Amino acid sequence: MNTKIWLSPPHLSGFESEFIQQAFKNNYVAPAGSNIEHFENDLEKYLSDCSNVTAVSSGTAAIHLALILLGIKSGDEVLCQTKTFVASVNPVRYLGAVPVFVDSEPETWNMCPKLLELAINDRIKKGKKPKAIIIINLYGMPYKVNEIHAIASAYNIPVVEDSAEALGSKYHNKKCGTFGDYAILSFNGNKIITTSGGGALICRSKKEKNKALYLATQAKDSAVEYNHKNIGYNYRMSNITAGIGRGQFTVLEKYIALRRRNFDYYYNALHHIKDIVFLKEPKGFYTNRWLTCILLKTHKMREDIRILLQENNIESRPSWKPMHLQPVYKNYDSYLNGVSYDLYKKGLCLPSGSSLTEKDLKRITNIIKSYFEK
Repeated sequence: MNTKIWLSPPHLSGFESEFIQQAFKNNYVAPAGSNIEHFENDLEKYLSDCSNVTAVSSGTAAIHLALILLGIKSGDEVLCQTKTFVASVNPVRYLGAVPVFVDSEPETWNMCPKLLELAINDRIKKGKKPKAIIIINLYGMPYKVNEIHAIASAYNIPVVEDSAEALGSKYHNKKCGTFGDYAILSFNGNKIITTSGGGALICRSKKEKNKALYLATQAKDSAVEYNHKNIGYNYRMSNITAGIGRGQFTVLEKYIALRRRNFDYYYNALHHIKDIVFLKEPKGFYTNRWLTCILLKTHKMREDIRILLQENNIESRPSWKPMHLQPVYKNYDSYLNGVSYDLYKKGLCLPSGSSLTEKDLKRITNIIKSYFEK
């Protein structure tokens, strides 16, 4: 049996143990210590543009905190990109707020600006002006930043930028994670760099960062006794996992280059096959290519290839199932154009880890080619 090729496995750099050992040496194994501070500083310097970073336990926690900081309450409506992973939407429901889903456009696979404005106007007519927009940089591809933010600004609606998949991606040379009123990152095990599990909330001021930190550490007041005036959360990243993040951060640019190499290899090997379509970078867009996804001509073709890869011990996955099709969210209002459904039915995410070898890539592409040579 050939060795297993995973979709997007963790890829350790070898530098992580130094920072983890430092945490043990200093006896900082809890959600406090120099690794957290250094990791946040590394991210702030990398992102720049008034980025104030709070390292937390997950990207989901970061979205939850962002919505709290925006004052989202029970019954409020939040416009959400339907083409995403469920973690982008669940925090809306944590607060008792109501997600309203907006479909994608075909150039980036992200939220369609035209549908966004239509949705805003329709919600306003219904007496429910949306209180926030959660938008995704899907698979590392930036959304149409200028168009989306022009609409959000015109209607005075804040934007939460979900860059869980987009660390290192850029729009007109400005890094993803710097566009929204708040932004989030994920360092889950399958992301471009990992802390095993973890995330970050990016605020635009030190004051907001301090409030996020307060909420993420059980809303403890500074009094000697344990005094709490607000509901808080156990969302702080640990010093040990932040140490993993520091080791991973040293190879971020290398891992971005390797993910982009994967895309180039797949494209060069397969783009001549008329039934395969790749998502290209529009002018001014730069994607980290967190996952390389292809579109097949039909759903059957997608499934045939996925199963063929599976039979050869290679993991691939269908493109994210849209939220408006998920059983838990099927009864919520949606503004649709069919793009996200088409991407889901015909889209296949190929193995994209930075640890892939050229031998791995050749094995994968040869199996896909064999399907079309029958």
